Parts: sequence; structure tokens; C-alpha cells
Amino acid sequence: MIALGVIPARLHSTRFPKKILYKINSKPMVVHVYENAQKSNKLNDLVIAIDSEETKQALQDWNVKTIMTSKDHICGTDRVYEASKAYNADIIINIQADEPGLDYNLLNSLVSEFENNNIDIVTAAGRNMSNEKLKDKNIVKVLLDKNGYALDFYRNISDITKKFYHHMGIYAYAKNSLEKFVKLQSTLREKELKLEQLRAIDNAMKIKVHLVDIATIGIDIPEDLKNLNSQF
Repeated sequence: MIALGVIPARLHSTRFPKKILYKINSKPMVVHVYENAQKSNKLNDLVIAIDSEETKQALQDWNVKTIMTSKDHICGTDRVYEASKAYNADIIINIQADEPGLDYNLLNSLVSEFENNNIDIVTAAGRNMSNEKLKDKNIVKVLLDKNGYALDFYRNISDITKKFYHHMGIYAYAKNSLEKFVKLQSTLREKELKLEQLRAIDNAMKIKVHLVDIATIGIDIPEDLKNLNSQF
């Protein structure tokens, strides 16, 4: 199996404009992500899918591979799909550009899930779900079936007696499953909750969830920067 990692890097994010270029220890955030992903021994190739000349110029002095994609994509997966068409890959991993603490071992684990399973999509979630996180609408929760597949994803929950996990925004797709996903129409729930994975759930595509002890911290808004750990 040939595995490709794609980091969709939209410049003008709504809640934190140009966050992919925000410098952490003098290095753009997306470069931290790229360098961590590059350590994976399961990825055959890795690229940052950009959408602006500004990003291209900002990254030219760093040892990263980029590919220009359309500015018109409504979600990161569409950008990943466009970039993936330039490669011959069996598995494509959508790696979030705003998770500078990415653990490359997670990428290895996601690719390995395809070695023994006939699955469409694999994502990741952390076991570290606290009561505080359960109440935070910015933290996406996932509920699993007995076989480790996602039953549904939530921002707000009412039944706290069920076992929820902290969903991480990383996805690995079989090539044909990625193509199927991007050709589906956005669903009402996807639009309402701004969770693109609901498009898959609402169209009966199965999402396997790989559990880790601690969910990686994503940088959605400037205030999230204070949560970066000591490695930065």
C-alpha cells in the first residue's frame, strides 16, 4: 500500500486568520506539522496543499513540499482530494495544519488500520474526556459502537452517562472512499454543526476510530496557543 499525507492549509481561516503561518519558536505552525509528519515511516509521500501565493512565499525558505489548490473548496477534505490526484496513492491521510503537536506514531497507526481491515475511513479520538470537555461545544465528541466504529459525532450532548471520546480532526481514506466522499452532497447536519464527517455518517459510510490516550491539541482560536505544551 502506498500512503500519502496531505496537509490542507487554507490561509484565511475564519476564527484565526493566517494561523497556519503563525510562528511558534520562529517556525510557521504548518511547518511544525509537516516536520512531525515527515518522521512517519508509513508515509510514502507528504505535501502541504496551499491556496495562496502568500503561503507559497512564506514557506519557500523551509524544506517542505507544497502543491497549489483551489481557493474555492468548502472543506479541507475537498482540498486533500484535489492534491491527491497528482499522486498515485492507495491511502490518503488528511493531516490538520493546526496541530503542531502531531505525533507521527499516530500516522503509522492509522495506515496500519488498513492492513487488516476492509474499511472506508479511519479517524482518531482521545480517551481523555473530562466533564469540562463534555460541556465545551468546541470539542467534538464521538460515540462508538462495540466494534470501534463511530455511531455519531456531537458538539453539544445531553446524555452524559454514555461514553464519549475526544475526536481529533485527522482522517485516513482508502482512495475510492475519498473519491466517494467528495462527490456526496453536504448534508443538513454537516452544515448546521460544521462537521464534515457527518456527511459520511449520514450516507452510511463507516468510520473506524483509532483510540489514543491523549488527544492532540488543535489551535482553533488565538486563545488555544496558551495550551501548547513545553515542547514549544
